[in-house]
Amino acid sequence: MPVGLRRGRLVRVALLVSLLTATLAIAQTPPKPTAKKATTHRANELTLAGLRPGRDTASRAVQLYKKPSNEARDQETQMVWAATCQTQTLSIDLDKPRRIQVVRTVELDWALGDCIKRTPGPWKTGHGLRVGDPAAKVVQLYGEPDSRSPSTKDGQPLELWYYAFDWAGPDVPQVMEVLCTREKDGQPGRVVEITLAAPSL
Repeated sequence: MPVGLRRGRLVRVALLVSLLTATLAIAQTPPKPTAKKATTHRANELTLAGLRPGRDTASRAVQLYKKPSNEARDQETQMVWAATCQTQTLSIDLDKPRRIQVVRTVELDWALGDCIKRTPGPWKTGHGLRVGDPAAKVVQLYGEPDSRSPSTKDGQPLELWYYAFDWAGPDVPQVMEVLCTREKDGQPGRVVEITLAAPSL
């Protein structure tokens, strides 16, 4: 057989072998798993009542809300705002440099003053969660909490929902606790207290 024909046949055989090898490799490759759609929604929180724990100072709170309601001698470590006829209070805990470490808004079962009508406080988280909102709204905004545990306040059975936002990166170190009433007699739970704190607490 002439050398040219032999070389041509060898080339065709080599091509056929490589084609068969590629076909077998494709057939044996397992299908790539399809990406599962995310079922959990998570959102980090930076502020409560327009204040950012670990960053803002007492002067920022005074700028926003004027003079606190509590005694001046107590304002070195904590400031509290409670407006007439409002059913919520806002408080901040301070460290020695007077940087805000904790922001908390709490539902009251009473209101200051002789009130015909009582209104909730204006304070909310950066994502719009307020005291008085349904507990289901917490999950809609932030996803499932890292933990839930039973709690009580003034004899009322509650549930404490805990969120850590360290997954969002070093610029978002806050942790958030939300106290909710428990679902009872078909009535859904609702938010009675929100606390946003710097991570050292």
